[in-house]
Amino acid sequence: MMSQMPQQTALSRCPSCEEPVESGDRFCGACGYDLSAVPARPDDSPTVAVNGAPPGGPWPTAPHPPAELHLPTDLRASASGEHELPPVPPQSGPVLGSPVSPASGVRFDRPPEPDEYVLQAPDPRVAAGPATPAEGTKVCVACRAGRVDDDGYCENCGHAQPRERDHMEQEIGPIAAVSDRGLRHHRNEDAFTLGTSVLPDGSPATFAVVCDGVSSATRPDDASLAASRAAADALLAALPQGTHPQQALHEAIVAASRAVNSLAGEPATAREHQPHQNAPACTIVASVVTPSLLVVGWVGDSRVYWVPTDRGAPPARLTEDDSWAAQMVAAGLMNEAEAYADERAHAITGWLGADAYELDPHTASFKPDRPGVVVVCTDGLWNYAEAAEEMAQAVPADAAARPLHTARVLVGHALDGGGHDNVTVAVVPFPIPAQGAGSA
Repeated sequence: MMSQMPQQTALSRCPSCEEPVESGDRFCGACGYDLSAVPARPDDSPTVAVNGAPPGGPWPTAPHPPAELHLPTDLRASASGEHELPPVPPQSGPVLGSPVSPASGVRFDRPPEPDEYVLQAPDPRVAAGPATPAEGTKVCVACRAGRVDDDGYCENCGHAQPRERDHMEQEIGPIAAVSDRGLRHHRNEDAFTLGTSVLPDGSPATFAVVCDGVSSATRPDDASLAASRAAADALLAALPQGTHPQQALHEAIVAASRAVNSLAGEPATAREHQPHQNAPACTIVASVVTPSLLVVGWVGDSRVYWVPTDRGAPPARLTEDDSWAAQMVAAGLMNEAEAYADERAHAITGWLGADAYELDPHTASFKPDRPGVVVVCTDGLWNYAEAAEEMAQAVPADAAARPLHTARVLVGHALDGGGHDNVTVAVVPFPIPAQGAGSA
């Protein structure tokens, strides 16, 4: 818990939402932020997004031998463009960033923020609040005494209540997902959508879409939500018609990109409070599971991991980051140690948004020969379990039978590790369990 130093407000704008405030205001009228206690800025640096590919094409790549990501179980990948997934370099170290630079195309993934957005304590200058509200009344999470009004503010201490997206959980049949704001950010800019479908032959299919908003852009939470919903709608329309799952996922990513691009075309009033930010943007990662096929697709640095039920078999990471370090290694311009020691290592080179250099959806198909679970997640989780072996250690042994419990455990793993970012994880069993199986 951060220490708080009450002081007389001398701010022209709210440190939390940038709304104008007047001298003497104790709370922000827009978000309820306590203006008498302004926390210090964090020491950690954020992820950055890079739009610095050379004119006329993406970063250069060098030939490299195809990688068999899951040899012991014959988990082979057939990627878009008729080539197999390249080797995936290990990643480690903190998330780093660079100042905004229009010339270089480098931008912060998220603006500077306090270490923690803790719930502010009631102002000691305010007299004792009313008695505890009657049972069934929504109570303030800050003072634990005041009633919450229809606008989401406490009538006793004035504190704005947590947003609905700060923590989300969902379970649909055999799949589940959990998303959390984390411990360092003032809002959750991740989004997910789960779905089930039926193929033309009557067999079931499940899918999970996870999106991570780019925080330096305008309305990143809207971007991630629009992308996840558009991708899910596309899959629900394509799979029952017999479209191959890999093609369906490719088209779903394209649909998600269009949805995010459309946000940039809204009236200028949508950006009136932050006119200098980039267009709305996010990353996307998704997985489709059928009775015999596992398909993954992505743009950006969110990931998919395969964790077999038999822990004697090796786990695998099924995606390759769109990041500066990954491209430098693939191009042969740096070795792994050099690339990941660079401050640009975790800059993303691919995302959905009107200001993206180009749209290059990646997809890959696998045919696992044994049961397991598919973990679809943002970097808010994999920053604390980067290697496939680390992720497998964090996944409970009964993950296939209890996907919601597993998703909660993995989110807890990230929060216990520091929770520096929003964290979202979906758990999808393979093969699809018999109808009636689910979490406990």
